[in-house]
Amino acid sequence: MATKKKRSPLRDASGWVVVAADSVVGAPEEGAGDPTFARLRNPSSGGASLYLFGGGDAQVYEVKAFAEDHRSWFVGETVQRDGRLLFITPMDPLYLLLPYIQEAGAEGKFQPANQVVTDEDFPGCSRLLRCTCALESLRLVADEKEVANQRFYRYNQQKTLDWLKRKVERTVSVLKRSDVSVGGGVKSATYVRVKSEVDASDEDYLRYAHGLVSEYVSEDLSKELLRHLQLPEISSPKEEPPSKKRKLSDKPVEAGEDYTKFNSADFARKPQKKMTVAQKSLAKVDKSGMRPMSAFFGPKVKQEKK
Repeated sequence: MATKKKRSPLRDASGWVVVAADSVVGAPEEGAGDPTFARLRNPSSGGASLYLFGGGDAQVYEVKAFAEDHRSWFVGETVQRDGRLLFITPMDPLYLLLPYIQEAGAEGKFQPANQVVTDEDFPGCSRLLRCTCALESLRLVADEKEVANQRFYRYNQQKTLDWLKRKVERTVSVLKRSDVSVGGGVKSATYVRVKSEVDASDEDYLRYAHGLVSEYVSEDLSKELLRHLQLPEISSPKEEPPSKKRKLSDKPVEAGEDYTKFNSADFARKPQKKMTVAQKSLAKVDKSGMRPMSAFFGPKVKQEKK
């Protein structure tokens, strides 16, 4: 007798569907260990973000998620409840090291890297120093001196801005080479061209690249970089005047009421509508003794047979 194969229960949220290069999940070098996820401080927001270390911490990867509502995955004979799609891409570890160098720079003294890159909330940050060329790249954003075969670093704002400017310029070169639309005809939500446009200017490319790089630095540093690129800030669009905005009552709306309606207090302020000539004439008629209109449409009363 054939038995029906039962589907396994839902998987928990600890698994994901991941898109990554073969080098990320390939066979690690001897003693390197498997790729591992780690929570690190996001250099832009300061909050926690997910990253991945691979090749024995030789490379750090950024983890970004594409999510839609009501999505799940079939994995073999199971259903993965978490429907996000994770993308793993290599990342320059200096972006993640920079906030620690900046913070230590407020003291104005040279310090060793392992003393600067410490974080009680994110102890995994020390693994960034083991990434390939991480220590060598610190000189791009900090002054360096060596004492007794030990290197010390101190944050340098001008070096940092020059390094970020080179990042922007290289990004511009890639955008132009890839024929990416960056002008006013690009719809920001989907990065697709919605109308024909003339060739984008150099400023358009710079602003677009600046926006991409700014996703990896703090807001203050992003503004400094904008000035360093000699790009004026774009003023925000004017808001609608308060007089034209619909104002609602401050009273709470009860759950049983229609949420799309205003409160009665708002309606009370509306002027009464003018009566027509016919309505005025009807209002003057003496209605005493007259049957109401509804009486003509009531149910008929059956008469009893004699």
